[in-house]
This record gives sequence, C-alpha cells and structure tokens, in this order.
Amino acid sequence: MAVADKDEHIKYTYKDYLSWANDERWELIDGVPYNMSPSPTRKHQKVVGELFASIHNYLKGKTCEVYSAPFDVRLFAENVSDDDVTNVVQPDIVIVCDPSKLDDKGCKGSPDMIIEVVSPSTLKRDLKEKFYLYEKAGVKEYWIVFADEKTVLSYYLGEDGKYKRPEVYSEEDNIKVRIFKSLEIQLKDIFQN
Repeated sequence: MAVADKDEHIKYTYKDYLSWANDERWELIDGVPYNMSPSPTRKHQKVVGELFASIHNYLKGKTCEVYSAPFDVRLFAENVSDDDVTNVVQPDIVIVCDPSKLDDKGCKGSPDMIIEVVSPSTLKRDLKEKFYLYEKAGVKEYWIVFADEKTVLSYYLGEDGKYKRPEVYSEEDNIKVRIFKSLEIQLKDIFQN
C-alpha cells in the first residue's frame, strides 16, 4: 500500500497493516496509517544504538526485555483480535517487563517504557499524537529524545494516569530510568560524536 492508496475515511486495523508491503514501515494511530519514511539519519541511528546498548547491558539476566525498531507494539490489544487493533506503533526503543505481552509479532499491550528519537518528519506525531496515545495506553515512562539538540524530555505516568511535567536533561546530565531502581545513563556517552 502506498500513501496514495490510503483512504482517510477508512479505519485500518492490524490485519490490514500485515498485508501491506514489507519494504515500507507503517504505524497506525486510531486506524489512520502513517508511513515511516524517509529512513532515519545516521545521527538518529547512533543515538538509538547507544541508548539500546546501555539499556540492554543493564537488563542482562533480568525479566524485562528491550527491543528496537522495527518492532510492532499493538496498543489496547489485550484480549482483542488483530481485526480490531487500530493502534500499532514502532517506537525507536521499547522496554517490556511482562513476558506475557510478547509474541512473535512484537508486543501486544502497553510496554513499560518507550523512547522516541525525533526527526523532522515525526516531531509533531511524537510530541502530540503519540504522547496522548502512550499516556492513554498506560505506558509508565516515555522519553522524547532530540538528537540534534542533545536533549531528552522524560515523562513519567502519575497515579492519576496522566504524564507529569517532563524532566528535561541535556548532554552533561545523567538520566535516571524511573521504571528501574538503579539504571542511570550518562547522556554524554549517548550524544558523543
């Protein structure tokens, strides 16, 4: 399915999504398809790789697992058939601590943490649409990373089910992963050239 093929009046599902060409990456937000092209930049991929490596090394021997895109996260999908799932995202990094949510297709339900490294083509979606989607889905921690600015916005879900005001971190800071007791990441290592 190409961008020209989508009908904005139709709500697509994960079943539709699985039938689309494998050479393109898509996301569904409330049944609306979004093409994930163009490919990310080298800087974007470097930051994703450094964050993934830090988290992966910490999680060795622990229950939680970390995945990087492309990795399908089917939100609001618990006890729902693929015919009815209308929210499928491919975050840059996903942490899942409940193994029952993992299957061969990815994550079915809300992960514990999502990290998005923004690019010009995804900025609005990451800051607005995905922010509210992840909040509604109950994703405990959500980071929005600005690779060019070497800055991270860290959101944590409060007891009221709403993200609290973000903590803002820059290159010289250490950032605590709040879903874990002892993981702190030095951002100078993540943003190194």
